[in-house]
Amino acid sequence: MYTAGPARVLVLGMGYSGRHLAALLQSKGIACSGTVRDPGTAPDDGLTRYRLADGVPVDEALHAAIRRADAIVCSVPPADAGDPALRVLADALHDSPALRWVGYLSSTAVYADRDGDWVDEHTCADADNDTAVRRLRAEQQWRAFAQARGITSAVFRLPALYGRGRNALVQLAQGKARHVVRPGLVFNRLHVEDLAGAVLAAMQRPHGHALYLPADDAPAPPQDVLAHAALLSGLALPAAQAWDDPAIPASLRRFYASNKRIDSRGTRAALQWRPRFATYREGLADAWANGDGHR
Repeated sequence: MYTAGPARVLVLGMGYSGRHLAALLQSKGIACSGTVRDPGTAPDDGLTRYRLADGVPVDEALHAAIRRADAIVCSVPPADAGDPALRVLADALHDSPALRWVGYLSSTAVYADRDGDWVDEHTCADADNDTAVRRLRAEQQWRAFAQARGITSAVFRLPALYGRGRNALVQLAQGKARHVVRPGLVFNRLHVEDLAGAVLAAMQRPHGHALYLPADDAPAPPQDVLAHAALLSGLALPAAQAWDDPAIPASLRRFYASNKRIDSRGTRAALQWRPRFATYREGLADAWANGDGHR
C-alpha cells in the first residue's frame, strides 16, 4: 500500500540521522519535531526539540507532540534493558490517538561475523555480544508495542552511516583518521541522506512489521575508502596499523572483527527505493564538493 506519508512525525533522538530525516520530511511538507537530551545545545536550524533524558520529567509539550504524531521514529541508542525512550514514554505512546506507524533504527551489528559472506532480511540475527543483545531487545520491544497497539512498524538494520560533516575527508583533515587494515575485511556503508529516503519510503508503504536493510552497492575495505578520501583531498594517509595491534582501542578492534556484506535487494524492491549515493565514491565526492576536507 502506498500513501502520501504521515502528516506529523516525531523523532526520538534527534542526532545526526534524525536531523537529516527531519530535513527531508519538512522538504516534503511533513511536520517534524524531535527529542534531545538538552535542547539548549542543539543547533539553531528551526527544528522543534523537546527534552528527553533519564530522571527528567516528561513535560506537557512533549506529551502534546506524542498525541499529535501519526508516525514515530526512534534512533536512541539502546540500554541494557532495551530502548530507554520507549520505557520512559510507554504510557504516553500507548494513549496516543493519532499514532499509526513506528520505526526503529537498529544496526547490522546484530549479525555475527560471516567471513565476508552476505546477509539479508532472512538471515538469522545471531551475534551474541552486548551491543547486539541490546539492539535486538530494543527491536523486539518496539515490535511488541506496535503489535499491542495494532499499528504497523519497521525496523531498519543499518550499516556504517556517513555523509557531509561525518566522513573520511573530515577525519583526515582533523588528524583523526585511523588507517586500520584487516586483510579480507569488507563492509557496507549508507549515506545519511539515503537513510532518510529509505525511512520516508517505509512510511509511505506501511506493511505489517517489516524489516529493512538499506545499504550501498559497494562493500569495501575501510582502507580503500580512506585512500580515496586522501586522493580527493591531497591529504596524507596516516601510517597503517594492523587491526589486532594492541594499540588499537578494544571497541575499534571489535568493530573490525565483523566481516560481512549486506544484500539490500529485498529492501529496495519492497520500498521501491535505491540509494542516491550508490558507493562511497559518490558520497565522498558530494562531501568534498560541499567543503569537507578543505583546509
